[in-house]
Amino acid sequence: MEDEVDRLVAAWRRERPDLDVEPLAVLSRVSRLARHLDRARRLAFAEHQLEPWEFDVLTALRRAGNPYQLSPGQLLTQTLVTSGTMTNRIDRLTQKGLVERLPDPSDRRGVLVRLTDEGRDRADQALAGLLDQERAILAELSRAQRGELAGLLRQLTAPFDNIPG
Repeated sequence: MEDEVDRLVAAWRRERPDLDVEPLAVLSRVSRLARHLDRARRLAFAEHQLEPWEFDVLTALRRAGNPYQLSPGQLLTQTLVTSGTMTNRIDRLTQKGLVERLPDPSDRRGVLVRLTDEGRDRADQALAGLLDQERAILAELSRAQRGELAGLLRQLTAPFDNIPG
């Protein structure tokens, strides 16, 4: 079975036989898959009236476990955005009734961001929709192939995930 990347690689081999274009065979597919995944994610989130960034914040809180709260600093670490961006996101989610700010009992100047019941429900529903989309994307692979692929991708991404700062 030939795909668009096979045609792209063949064209570069023909046009630039002096270059080793083998990385394109893997990474162009990863890039194309990322675009398809991004579309699937946006569709799953839109069905629940969420933007991708809203899903990221809500699910970070949901994964924290009961009482579903984190400090803004913890949210920064998990979502990899700036402090100003996070403040804006918390403000917007608060206005939508999906999170609430509470005083931090261990720090008089600090606050905690807590998921509301509505926020938890929307996060749970959007996650279920996302998983349906992702299962469809992976449907052509057996369980063993999915495990093998996950291991190979982990090997590629781990060095990036473990870069300090």
